[in-house]
Parts: sequence; structure tokens; C-alpha cells
Amino acid sequence: MMIHEITPLVGKHKRRKRIGRGPGSGHGKTAGRGHKGAGSRSGFTGSIRATREGGQMPYFRRIPKRGFNNAVFTKRYAAINVSLLETRFEDGETVSPETLKAHGLVPNVKTPIKILANGELSKKLSVTAHQFSEAARAKIESAGGSCTLIGGAKKAQPEAAKPAEKPKQEKADDSGE
Repeated sequence: MMIHEITPLVGKHKRRKRIGRGPGSGHGKTAGRGHKGAGSRSGFTGSIRATREGGQMPYFRRIPKRGFNNAVFTKRYAAINVSLLETRFEDGETVSPETLKAHGLVPNVKTPIKILANGELSKKLSVTAHQFSEAARAKIESAGGSCTLIGGAKKAQPEAAKPAEKPKQEKADDSGE
């Protein structure tokens, strides 16, 4: 029988497999799950992780672990190019996290924003952001706009007091002369 030969009368709708309905069905008793083991237990499909390897040592435990990763603590900025500011904002407008959210350029107001210099800017804008690249700041200010940092400028950390170095003494020559 070929696929194009299937008619409403012959096998168009396959009957579902009725399991656990006695020995005469061929799918009784263990209902196709076999004897013992996790696969025979209820809830098996939800309780076994996709990474489960039976009794074999799991991959994550087999590979050596070295070093340290600080990626969890990185601060991620929403990058906004001056070309976007040129297209989305009018001359003289104020650009802030709230207006960027209103224009759909950042996912939410609390996202830190960094203004980058890709593109050209001819409009006078008052831009407020968490960070600016030097080139972006130069482009905004050359167009007659202003740049304001949110949270103020970072304070310079005072250098730790270094202990005064002791003058080195020349060693006496022990050659006996």
C-alpha cells in the first residue's frame, strides 16, 4: 500500500495503542514499560534529566574544572549608537532612559545605557546615559548637544599607601682581603 492509496475506508485514521488492558491485548501487565528500573516508574519522563547517563560518570563530572569565571558579575550595557539618536529623536529633544524606553530602544528603564559613536549626528540633543564612548561624547558636543552621566562620574580611588622602601645596603665582601 502506498501513501496515495490511503482512502477514508483503509487506514486513514490509525487507532491508538490501548495499553494495560489485559494479556490478550499484547500490551497488558507492564504496559510496554518492561520490568523494574526508572523507565517502569510513574513520572519517569519528567524526573530524569536530559543529561542523565545511567550509571556512567556524567560528562560534567568527567571533565576537569580549572580557573575562575567572573561572567556572572559583569555589568551589561544596552549599546545605543548616535545614528539611532539621529533617526529617532528631533532636534533639541532630551534623550534619557525613559525616552529611550518610549522609543523602544531599551527593554526597560533600569538597563544601563552606553552611547556609542557609530554613525553621524547633526541634531542638538541633551543626552543622559550611564556611559559614553569618547568619540560619541565628541560627536554629541560638536553637534551642540550635551552629555550627562547618570550616577555621576566615577571617583578616582586613592592609591594605597606603599611602605617606604628601605635603602639597600651593600654586602661586605667575605673574601678575606
